[in-house]
Amino acid sequence: MTKKFLKYYYKFPILFQNIAISIFGYIWNKRRYGGVFQQEYINAKEREYFSFKQWDDYQLGLLRKLLIHSLNTVPYYRNLFQKLGYTEEMLQHFELAQIKSLPFLEKDTFRQLGETDLVSEKREPKGAFFSSSGSTGTPVKILYSHRMHQAYFSIFEARIYNWTNITHKDSRGMIGGRRIIQDGLGSPPYYRYNIFEKQVYFSAYHISPSTVHDYIKGMQKYKSSFMTGYASSNYFLARFIEEQGLVAPKMKAVLSSSEKLTQEMRDTFKRVYGCKTHDSYNGVECCNLISECEHGKLHIVPDVGIVEIVDENGNECKPGEIGEIISTGLLNFDQPLIRYRMGDLVKLSLNQTCECNRSMYIVDEIVGRVEDTIIGVDGREMVRFHGIFIDIHEIKQAQVIQNSIHDFQLNIVVTKPLTVEDIESIKNRMYSQLTKDITIEIKFVDHIELTSNGKFKAVISNVKRASIQKI
Repeated sequence: MTKKFLKYYYKFPILFQNIAISIFGYIWNKRRYGGVFQQEYINAKEREYFSFKQWDDYQLGLLRKLLIHSLNTVPYYRNLFQKLGYTEEMLQHFELAQIKSLPFLEKDTFRQLGETDLVSEKREPKGAFFSSSGSTGTPVKILYSHRMHQAYFSIFEARIYNWTNITHKDSRGMIGGRRIIQDGLGSPPYYRYNIFEKQVYFSAYHISPSTVHDYIKGMQKYKSSFMTGYASSNYFLARFIEEQGLVAPKMKAVLSSSEKLTQEMRDTFKRVYGCKTHDSYNGVECCNLISECEHGKLHIVPDVGIVEIVDENGNECKPGEIGEIISTGLLNFDQPLIRYRMGDLVKLSLNQTCECNRSMYIVDEIVGRVEDTIIGVDGREMVRFHGIFIDIHEIKQAQVIQNSIHDFQLNIVVTKPLTVEDIESIKNRMYSQLTKDITIEIKFVDHIELTSNGKFKAVISNVKRASIQKI
């Protein structure tokens, strides 16, 4: 939904908000599951049990096409390849091992050039830009064509959904970052319904001990068969349900994403919903995918992109080591991402065998996606505050720090000073998310310190959950 549309949406009665979300859902459903989706899904299923050799051949064929296309039509890569001395003839004989000769694409470069020099001069019609979550700084914008979008979701369906024994046609409960309710206080129901995708969209910003009964009502009313979305928000909801002694509907599965999934979360989902949890890793950039199979192993999905796992010196990690994900997307020719630094860490498994018999590399865990939890005055818990900085292009990086229940500090790195209107907009977005019963200190800084493992933390809370019990 556009900002302009949201201004009207928030004024609608709930019935019309559901209609608006359903219209939006119809457009998205057609965009993702129309066109080439069905044929690409069939193709993805046929590749399911490729050997490692077949996967290498498959990736190499697409990589050569991508590199040649980038040389001929993408200004950033045209300049880069010319500096490196690569010609079209050389790229026609490029080998997978040679990918290490290409430099990393840094997120800052992508942020600066993502709508200009990193976009192909020869691209498919009706493409659209979408913003990332901004969990490691400010969002970047990614260009999707319809064909690319459908190809990606065909693989998502074949791997993530099918490995969990569900399809996109199953009814689902979703907890994501969209602000379906404008007011930070708000009133029930804390969900809206998208009829065309059988999706109950639950608010991530109103989960508290006093509201969870309403969330259960939404699951029951629309017969949700699985839960998906932010791992932490789903966990907060399930934990509050359990703590309040309520009974939730049984689910086929919980599909977590966007944050690190812990064993405690899995155990809680099992107790509350009576089902397994399947973890996954992906991003709006659509240049990689990691999915948990039916036997509980996390596999790197080869037909979305070439994934390298490297140490701090850029050298390839060995099994058992933790390294950074470097991704080369194989689906998006309109905005190629070649050796893109995702900024996330994984641990490559020592044991590369799985009962599922798929020739897809295995990682033990997805490391470094834990964001601290902001705790509201009323006990609600939430993550994901990138929305308060979105569309303010002068912001390079931003961080939210909660020092007490009422006190917040925002550290912001800018390319040039913000206007008074921008600063007021940031504060109003915070108030909207947490109510006005807070104080906000904005600090403009030269840089934001990284953690000991080199990660940027977008959210830091110095408030412990136990402290709210005393309020």
